[in-house]
Amino acid sequence: MASSAVIIVGAGFAGMWAALSAARTLEGKADSSVEIILIAPEPTLYIRPRLYENDVSQAFAPLADLLAEASVRYVQGTVQKIVVENKSVEYVSADGTASTLAFDRLVLATGSNLFRPASVDGLAEYSFDADQMESALKLDAHLKSLAALPDSPARNTVVVCGGGFTGAEIAAEMPQRLRGILGHNADVKVIVLERGDSINFMGPTSNPIVVEALAFLGVEVLTSQSVASIDAEGVTTDSGTRIASRTAIWTAGMRASPLTAQIPAKRDELGRLFVTQNLQVVGVDHVYATGDTAHVAADDQGHLALMSCQQAMVLGKYAGGNAILDLLGLPQVPYSQPMYVTCLALGPWGALFTRGWDREVSLVREEGYKMKTQINTQWIYPPANRAEAFAAADPEGPQVAA
Repeated sequence: MASSAVIIVGAGFAGMWAALSAARTLEGKADSSVEIILIAPEPTLYIRPRLYENDVSQAFAPLADLLAEASVRYVQGTVQKIVVENKSVEYVSADGTASTLAFDRLVLATGSNLFRPASVDGLAEYSFDADQMESALKLDAHLKSLAALPDSPARNTVVVCGGGFTGAEIAAEMPQRLRGILGHNADVKVIVLERGDSINFMGPTSNPIVVEALAFLGVEVLTSQSVASIDAEGVTTDSGTRIASRTAIWTAGMRASPLTAQIPAKRDELGRLFVTQNLQVVGVDHVYATGDTAHVAADDQGHLALMSCQQAMVLGKYAGGNAILDLLGLPQVPYSQPMYVTCLALGPWGALFTRGWDREVSLVREEGYKMKTQINTQWIYPPANRAEAFAAADPEGPQVAA
């Protein structure tokens, strides 16, 4: 019998769970003629929701052994091209070798990247971020280097560009983090710039609590301020406001992986591919999109899945399983994820945990922090072995929020 291949591109939350769910679905349903392949630069899950933290040394987990246990073949490489009409992907390995693999079903799980608009002068040269592990480590090294500079407002000031979820978490950590580097008595200042006329960290119900927490921490929020330029000594807004700062941290929005543009299908304003509830790309039946690359309703109320690991974990399970079911000619399982929670870390103040799409407040301060710690250190990490992985890979099983 000729072999068939399901290729999963990406080893983030969606990619990892797509691979494990595909393996679980295949078990007992077909022989070894179906191969599951995961392609990624490294067999490592980087715990992206933790990259705002002071210490990111535990914010990753190796996947090689788990994938091998699950009979998923890992291929080291970065996918450069997807040729839909030929059902193939072209990738480059670490040593620069170019190779091609054919697929019968493709699951695109390449996530998202921080949006960096070309209109902001100096953004690429002078800003920092915590979007990926590499950039989080670069930010950490920069912050530590500030201790060698003379005391000045620019040295002591951090500007967080973007008043969303990530901006709030980074800003809340920063006063304590700076004082740990510059000294307890350092005159540190943390400023959040938000282009809207009001902040929108987590919606109207939770915003007052976030505002209270940031005020408690000494974080200043300036609204109606779009960043016009960044240089080595500060940030200038489009209103002409100038803030002296050696550290500008960019957090203003996400966009889906550029690989989505290689799929001949409709995308939304964030670059996500429109998919059916089975997560098949609309009009391209043999390609699935999942995680941050998929535009899909999470429930029958019309709430769209968000770019978050909470959605990606479950989306990955549906996509991987459905790719196998489709290949075997079996009925697929429509994606549904009506449960939604959020947990926002707010530095020494604690954390805010909400339930539902309206983000009704459930836990705050110390109790919220306990929940955030449990999420960040337990729930979002990979299973320990094949048995645990297959038990958790049921897309319609218990859903854990992150």
